[in-house]
Amino acid sequence: MNKFREFYSADLARYQQVSFWMRCFHLFLRKTQTCGNSLLKGLYHFCFRVVSDRHRMEVSYGAKIGKGFCLRDPFTVTINSNAVLGENVTLGKNVTIGKQNRGQRSGSPTIGNDVVVGDNAVIAGKITIGNHVKIAENAYVNRDVPDNVEVFGNPAVMR
Repeated sequence: MNKFREFYSADLARYQQVSFWMRCFHLFLRKTQTCGNSLLKGLYHFCFRVVSDRHRMEVSYGAKIGKGFCLRDPFTVTINSNAVLGENVTLGKNVTIGKQNRGQRSGSPTIGNDVVVGDNAVIAGKITIGNHVKIAENAYVNRDVPDNVEVFGNPAVMR
């Protein structure tokens, strides 16, 4: 229970104002991830799916999401079930964190701490995004990104 409170309060602390639906989203996301009782976990997962479907989100509760997770605008966000997100990750509207199915980078991304991802950005493949990175709007990132850089464009350019 202590782990749930730590993650839930860190998530909500990142928002200026929190709507009822965002509170429900974070509540059921964290309850599903931390609950040990399989029956309760199933109930929390069902509620999480209802809230996610309301905002057309495809956020898998299987993804490893660190505390302080923030959605600036929750509509149409997609996060793959094998993705790993660090602490204090902020996602904009229509962001996709997806899996690449073949090739050298087949797999899901790992995102570091204090990363901000702009609207309509796509992060795909088994890549690593460093800490303190800003990914601009409409960027397509499919290669490793070091710490403390800004990424923009399609294909991704680092500065």
